[in-house]
Amino acid sequence: MSGTDAPGRGSGVTRMAEQLVPTADNPPEGLASRLNWLRAAVLGANDGVVSTAGLVLGVAGAAGSRSAILTAGLAGLLAGALSMAAGEYVSVSTQRDAERAAIERERRELAEDPDAELTELTDAYIAKGLPDDLAREVAVALTRHDALAAHAETELRLDPDELTNPWEAALASFGSFAVGALLPLLAILLPPHDWRVPVTVVSSLAALLLCGWSSARMGGSPPGVAVVRNVAGGGLAMAVTYATGALLHVSGV
Repeated sequence: MSGTDAPGRGSGVTRMAEQLVPTADNPPEGLASRLNWLRAAVLGANDGVVSTAGLVLGVAGAAGSRSAILTAGLAGLLAGALSMAAGEYVSVSTQRDAERAAIERERRELAEDPDAELTELTDAYIAKGLPDDLAREVAVALTRHDALAAHAETELRLDPDELTNPWEAALASFGSFAVGALLPLLAILLPPHDWRVPVTVVSSLAALLLCGWSSARMGGSPPGVAVVRNVAGGGLAMAVTYATGALLHVSGV
């Protein structure tokens, strides 16, 4: 009786193979997909807050009227959100094309030389620490189950059924930028004249603090650095744009 037919051994290898191959009953953790969404959303929200806050503060520093601030803010919100969405769509589409090409290449190699691919998969599990015999049994079980999924996951770190979606990334960027931009726009329009600048600065910095903390916690990294980076960068941007607007107003430009 061979090792793969021995009672208990074969079933154990099968269970190990099922754990290693993404299936409907054993889905992947989706870390790459989550990080893709997180990256797009955080980048969009940060840009929305910082760019719109800087824009409206610059107009306010130049003693712009409420209507001028509203016009500039809405134009900046729409232009920024659409630009973010278009850029994200192009970027993720390029990534998706590369992923598809890699999977098609793997599919072709499996069709042309399955024995070499089985050996390659076996070597990959040996490199991960499995004994040679067990690595071979696992590779055989994975190949029988879904050869393409096994090779894509092991060699490419991809799930053929869960490729990055450019539309999801684009919509996430558009929505997060618009939400981020709406905060400083409302903060500078709603308060009385004398309060609009401090309210906008404080609310924008608070939003950047929350965004930095949330992104760090979701990504599993320490929040301190992300918070300082967000708040310092946003504060500098707002200070520079407001000072520029004020100087233009004083000079009568």
